[in-house]
Amino acid sequence: MRYEILGPLRVVDGDDHSFISAQKVETLFAVLLIRAEQVVTPDQLMTELWGDQLPKRATAGLHVYISQLRKFLHRPHRQDNPVVTQQTGYMLRMGSDQLDLPLFLDLVAQGRTLAKERCFEEASDRFERALGLWHGPLPGTLGNGPITGGFSTWLTESRMECQEMLTDARLHLGRHRELIGRLYSLSAENPLRETLYRQLMLALYRSERKADALRVYQNARRTLNDELGLEPCRALRDLQQAILADDQRLNSFAVSPVA
Repeated sequence: MRYEILGPLRVVDGDDHSFISAQKVETLFAVLLIRAEQVVTPDQLMTELWGDQLPKRATAGLHVYISQLRKFLHRPHRQDNPVVTQQTGYMLRMGSDQLDLPLFLDLVAQGRTLAKERCFEEASDRFERALGLWHGPLPGTLGNGPITGGFSTWLTESRMECQEMLTDARLHLGRHRELIGRLYSLSAENPLRETLYRQLMLALYRSERKADALRVYQNARRTLNDELGLEPCRALRDLQQAILADDQRLNSFAVSPVA
């Protein structure tokens, strides 16, 4: 089986794709996947399921959800269930099963290394493949406990970082025109993320749209000031001044380094 957590949680078994419709069972499954091969205590699981508002029969409820999850993961051709009871809690054993997350992280790491070596075509390929593993946004039903909430924040940030590194790699390859539409969309969805404004300004300037690039700066400045009372970061301010001065170095594909 293949567990997919890069998007709505699902299990892939051959040509079959299975989803959990019960929110509590989905949260339980997510916690055990996040901590795969590690024991998660009942107290940790109950906190993820109910927070500080534990029902009177929380322990009994947890047992019911564990049973439902085992039924969901049961396969006739397998003798052992991946959800096992340990002395101090519960654990999901991977065995020969796979999880999509390690592959995503490995591809991102490869892309980052290739970008630092200035192999931007290969780096772009790795970032594209990493993002291609996602089959949708993380669901809001995943949970917001200490384990699931922290995981969701980290994974969402990792995905956005991968997108930004892919954009920088494509800028290095001179593919600025094809990036503009996507960057407008991403900056609208993430209005406080200054890297996206920088990338959009550079793509517009290289596409002979200087006025639009400066307009993006003004919009970014206004948004940051209204939301946080802050001025744009130095990178954005320096880029604005370079655009105003028609600095020819902006047309060099070396001005958009990948972190």
